[in-house]
Amino acid sequence: MIPEEALQILLDYLDELDIPYMIVGSFASSTHGVPRVTHDADIVIEAGLNRVLQLIDKLKDEFYADADAVREAFNSSRMFNVVHLATGFKVDLILRKPRAFSIEEFNRRCKIMFLGKERWFATAEDTILTKLEWSKLGQSERQYEDALNIARVQKESLDRAYLTKWSTQLGFGDLMERLFKDAGLQA
Repeated sequence: MIPEEALQILLDYLDELDIPYMIVGSFASSTHGVPRVTHDADIVIEAGLNRVLQLIDKLKDEFYADADAVREAFNSSRMFNVVHLATGFKVDLILRKPRAFSIEEFNRRCKIMFLGKERWFATAEDTILTKLEWSKLGQSERQYEDALNIARVQKESLDRAYLTKWSTQLGFGDLMERLFKDAGLQA
């Protein structure tokens, strides 16, 4: 079994339990930009504690998942992870933040064909914004390169006004200007 199949199992359970989600992080940037190898997946979910505990119960035969860690994640507004037992593939499940950008990002998610099924992904613009935010917070060149690759691939289809608005509000408008320049796009 390949790691993507482990992710597929988890996504099937999210669909079965009607838990809204969106794939973010490296899987999203690979989908919108240039594919790269990753050893985990990041998924934002929007659900209450009881629904997520139902998910953990469903996963118990195929994934390591700690119900106490889930409760702690809800109490402290953090993420938690599950690990596929057969492959060791880790999936970080991130509780959707209540801030305005995170709400809009989640509402804008889009369906993309992934391993033979339509799955919910963050949009190209929102993936760029989150990658740049992580780049700024962690001074990570890999995050910036992921964002730049998306901009280079998506080019003129990007909503640059949306990118400028949110990068300014989130405090990294200068980084967005650099990205537009490096991608050959004029702001």
